[in-house]
Amino acid sequence: MHLCSYRSTRTSLFDGIEEGGIRATSYSSHEIDEQENDLAIDGLQDRVSILKRLSGDIHEEVETDNRMLDRMGNDMDTSRGFLSGTVDKFKMVFETKSSRRMGILVASFVALFLLVYYLTR
Repeated sequence: MHLCSYRSTRTSLFDGIEEGGIRATSYSSHEIDEQENDLAIDGLQDRVSILKRLSGDIHEEVETDNRMLDRMGNDMDTSRGFLSGTVDKFKMVFETKSSRRMGILVASFVALFLLVYYLTR
């Protein structure tokens, strides 16, 4: 029995050490996991703040570009109005000149016809 009591005592001694060792290792790995998580959270917070600044910069750039495009659109509308008025004036001038020329051409033909008519008579 002495041997049996020695084994049980030995087992209980080593069990306690092993459990403590396991608990200590478990506690250390838990602390390490928490530290890694904290580092990961800090890294994510940095990335989120960078993304926030970047999205803010993109928003400002888009707003600036939209304002510039609106101004360009207004300028194009104004230019289109001026160009349309100028084209209408050119059309009127060309139509007027062509109608004058046509009138002169018709009058010349009538005068020539009358001249030939009187000369042949």
